[in-house]
Amino acid sequence: MSTTNPLARIGYAVALPLVLFTLWWVASAGSESFFWPPLSDILAAFPDTWFGERITTDVLPSIARLLIGYLLALALGVALGIPIGLYRRVRAFAEPTLEFFRAIPPPVLVPVIALFAGYTGSTSKIVTIVIGCLWPILLNTVEGVRAVDEVLVDTAKVYHLSTRSTLVHVVLRGASPQIAAGARQALSIGVILMVISELFGANRGLGASIVQFQRSFAIPEMWTGIIVLGLLGVLLSVIFRLVETRALAWYRGVRDANRGA
Repeated sequence: MSTTNPLARIGYAVALPLVLFTLWWVASAGSESFFWPPLSDILAAFPDTWFGERITTDVLPSIARLLIGYLLALALGVALGIPIGLYRRVRAFAEPTLEFFRAIPPPVLVPVIALFAGYTGSTSKIVTIVIGCLWPILLNTVEGVRAVDEVLVDTAKVYHLSTRSTLVHVVLRGASPQIAAGARQALSIGVILMVISELFGANRGLGASIVQFQRSFAIPEMWTGIIVLGLLGVLLSVIFRLVETRALAWYRGVRDANRGA
């Protein structure tokens, strides 16, 4: 049964987080463990830790690197995925190389990228995010383009649509649901790589701050950093869902019509 009431949808969305929050509060209350402080202590440390200059020195630079790397990967993945998906010879030429690089976990490449691009700047971190986010976008674009109905492509040729119009209105439109699925996967990977890339030689950023808190035994502050990462992931997911819902409104309408039929 679908829920169309906005208040009901919000209630369903926040119910589980509230339950988990309550369980954490109860389970940690009165805790004397140095590494498992009460949730009340963590929340008390939150404002002083993140509502000051860390927003501009750590949070915003991390988000900026994530967005730059993610958008570059999105553009590159779609641009490469279209010709690979459209042309069989290009696909046969590129697939072995794609499979080779896809099998390499991006975190393994972080030290190598930092070695060539530098440890202290933002370049190595952005490159790491691009490489990690590229593969789900690229592979989903390839599969989405390959799944486009050939009758539609042939019809576009019959009506003498230009190559650009065919790509935009037929190929990209038909592949867009699968591209969106790859983009969603890439976003979660990007958040992970944003943190991992900041563990090597960085003194600023969310990942670097969490490590610094851990090394200085500022455990409540370390937990606040983990919470900030979780909240950032939720915020990015909500923004992505809003953009996806607007961009793929036509697809949802066709799917619902087919179900009704």
